[in-house]
Amino acid sequence: MNDVQGAAIHRFLGGMIGLFHFDPAARPLADAALAAEPAEIAALLLKDCESEAMLLVAKQILDATLSVAEWDDGALEAMAQAPVLRGGRVDRERLWHWLEEHRIATTAALDGVVALGTAAKHSLLRGRAALSLLGDCWLDTVSQPATQPAAIVNILFGQRWLLLGEGCPARSCVALRRRSLEEAGIFLPSISDAGFFRAAATEPMTSLQAAFLLSLSRYPATYLPELVGIHAAYHALGIDDRVAGLAPFVTPETAWEALDTYVDGLQDDPAGEALSRRLVDAMRVFVGLERRQVTMLAMLAELAGQSTDRSLDLQVAEIIRRHAPFAGKQHGRVRIGGKLLSESFAETNLDLAVFLRDFKRSSYLRADAKGSCRFVDAIKFGGPMFGIFSEQEACVLKSWFQRAAQTIDEPIILVPEGHDESVTRLWLASIRNRPPRDTVFESAPDLDDRTLFYRLVNIENFANTLSVALERARAGLARAEVLFNNEATGRYTDARFFEYSPEALEARVESIYWHKLVEPYAPLNDIPPRDEVVFGQKYFALGNLIDGCWAFRSSGTGRFERAADATLFSIYADEMGLGDIQKNHITLIYRVLRSLEIDLPHIRDEAFIDQDEIPDNFYTFPLNQLSLGLFPNRFHPEILGYNLGVEMFGLGEVRLHEIQKLKHWGFDHIYEDVHLSIDNLSAGHSRQAVTIIQAHLDETERRYGTAAVAAEWRRIWNGYAAFSYFMEGGTLESPHSVMIDDDAIGDHCALTL
Repeated sequence: MNDVQGAAIHRFLGGMIGLFHFDPAARPLADAALAAEPAEIAALLLKDCESEAMLLVAKQILDATLSVAEWDDGALEAMAQAPVLRGGRVDRERLWHWLEEHRIATTAALDGVVALGTAAKHSLLRGRAALSLLGDCWLDTVSQPATQPAAIVNILFGQRWLLLGEGCPARSCVALRRRSLEEAGIFLPSISDAGFFRAAATEPMTSLQAAFLLSLSRYPATYLPELVGIHAAYHALGIDDRVAGLAPFVTPETAWEALDTYVDGLQDDPAGEALSRRLVDAMRVFVGLERRQVTMLAMLAELAGQSTDRSLDLQVAEIIRRHAPFAGKQHGRVRIGGKLLSESFAETNLDLAVFLRDFKRSSYLRADAKGSCRFVDAIKFGGPMFGIFSEQEACVLKSWFQRAAQTIDEPIILVPEGHDESVTRLWLASIRNRPPRDTVFESAPDLDDRTLFYRLVNIENFANTLSVALERARAGLARAEVLFNNEATGRYTDARFFEYSPEALEARVESIYWHKLVEPYAPLNDIPPRDEVVFGQKYFALGNLIDGCWAFRSSGTGRFERAADATLFSIYADEMGLGDIQKNHITLIYRVLRSLEIDLPHIRDEAFIDQDEIPDNFYTFPLNQLSLGLFPNRFHPEILGYNLGVEMFGLGEVRLHEIQKLKHWGFDHIYEDVHLSIDNLSAGHSRQAVTIIQAHLDETERRYGTAAVAAEWRRIWNGYAAFSYFMEGGTLESPHSVMIDDDAIGDHCALTL
């Protein structure tokens, strides 16, 4: 660990800061979600990254899974015994050898499947698809206000940047894996599609494992030791890249670098032994789950490769499993095996082997004089079931029918001998029935701005504060609409509403740039006193310390498929230095504060509540910013407009004056210099912010029509107006006349520059 990584602001090891607070209303909602089948639970977690109830669901899944020794049948324990800690710390050499042993065993199992032939490999790819296409989802929000600029977080974020194709979705790890699946004839819905897990996860245990990894993505700060261990173990095993036949984006050695950095930090930390044990225990659980899943898939793949008939049985069973939930009551009085088809498909525990046996013997598959049957005729063009099955599925069903007469008396075996579903049942029961640890249920109390700021930064522990953040974000947006029809414009912004066209947006942006940010600039003739310059920087500091917070959740799993999302992520990644800790903008602002002799606790620390450098009345703007960023789905259009306001404001007069003042008194001005350059309107963040909006509205028009563009545009510009409103001096309590004296703006606006 170098001197920069070892600095106090970079030493963050995660772990819990206290209890986890949920509103009592979240409990029944979480229980209802967990009552669903595993594929639906995973789908809910993927879709909903904002609600308190799903945070509680994730907490229950994490706690139950990481306590596997308390409910498992012993197989996982026997399969992946944890390496012994030495002196209360991780024995790195032994840990590496332990991972290598499991990698060798896993590789042998996978290679054995591939050797069985095309059908077996297809089964393996199909069975692993749901996990493969999640990618490194646990890294979704590892970079956030509570964790930056920690050394370990920057290493992990740099790896995430690579995994996401350095901002290009088509070059991402997951995109290449999807292409590998499609080359093998496996076509799946988009991961953001509601039916993704129904189509991709062929086994309930796979869905539960996916739900576990998605749950980890919701708690990267408080479960950081577990995340670091699982990240290293996942890339050490290398299952998904090997199955897909791809070179890894993150090698085992690269992932080990992150673990090594984290373990270095544990050596002299008072909580080092507890955090070391958590890291190793999580690796044991994860490796055990991976080994068990590979063993299960290998058995299924072996079965698929043994004979054409068994392979067809498996494929037909999967087709029926996929379509049965949508069958409804359309089949009327159709009976299979003496039972109404609608009743059979309504069962949650339908025995597909028995159903296929009965279906094969039914009149619907009895060959007629033309060599067809009632079922095959029904799925042909003009038949009542035409279009229900894909062309590939229809071919499989026809092939299965053609073999039915010769195999009518042969047993249908879908699950290999020794395949035990007891672990899945025990796992699911533990998730549903175990109360989450260290959790209290209480409504959010009335909070002063300092305490609210602390809770929003540490939202993982204070989920009951989400409702407060939501109302605050809504109030800020509603208040900002007053600027839509305002005859006067702001000192640095112009939020008057106008009808959208790409050209009109560019014209407004250029007008703001030239008339409000560049042309008014003239060097200061009189430099303010030293204390006044320091005082002014304190006001900038709070917004700067949460740099990028409006966008940190905007590129999570399922949200990185559109050009607009990818570009917004690229802007955020730039702000975080692309994983380079010395270029990280939070590192830069701490560097500036040190030169000003301003010593602040980290914003995640409870001590920050009582810091005496930044006055109470300067929290309004950062609170609005944090609140907006916690809802990337609900406020997606508003965030795009807000982002435009933030990126443009750093250009021209304000920044140049700050640089001049800081230089005069010998203070560090790196933060100002970097933003003046990187936010440029030619090709920098300001130009990208314009492009994001145009791309988003182009896609909106293609999908939903011109009327939808108008509604979406109003929301985008409302986001810009919210930035303008607070930046120009508005508050949630202020009257409709929000413009304040120009001289006061320089000292009393909470800026994120």
